[in-house]
Amino acid sequence: MPPEIRIRPVTAGDLPMLALWLARPEVARWWPDPKHQLGLVREDLDEAAMTQVIAMDGDTPLGYAQYSPAHHWPAPHFADLPADAIAIDVFGGPKGMGRGGEWLRALADELLERTSLLAIDPDPENLRAVRAYRKAGFSGDHILRDGEGAPVRVMTRRR
Repeated sequence: MPPEIRIRPVTAGDLPMLALWLARPEVARWWPDPKHQLGLVREDLDEAAMTQVIAMDGDTPLGYAQYSPAHHWPAPHFADLPADAIAIDVFGGPKGMGRGGEWLRALADELLERTSLLAIDPDPENLRAVRAYRKAGFSGDHILRDGEGAPVRVMTRRR
């Protein structure tokens, strides 16, 4: 992990900051209905299968990530992944824009110490995210349908 990037758990005290991040147009475009999304983040603070983290550069928060076993919730687009695969969702904060690949690589390096494969599933039209995920070492161009029927690009990174 780059020495300046560290990953810390999300706390209830982070919710006001995450609410601001979710309301930013570049985040809300891909995470629609910021109030609803914040409610899901809040609920997941108590979900044992979900881990939520903030990527930090010193005292500066860069981005949010949540991850869980890829097969914990219905996700037909992850059906062919290994049993130990971890699925990740992310969004950046204002100070993390342009650094998503960097902090996601740091998180992925840490997670790959305990699993064989990571998966992420951006909207195929979210080219900025796809570029960041490629910088973080993810690859894949398969467009599949998620559990709600929406198209997603399945990208993975192996140990």
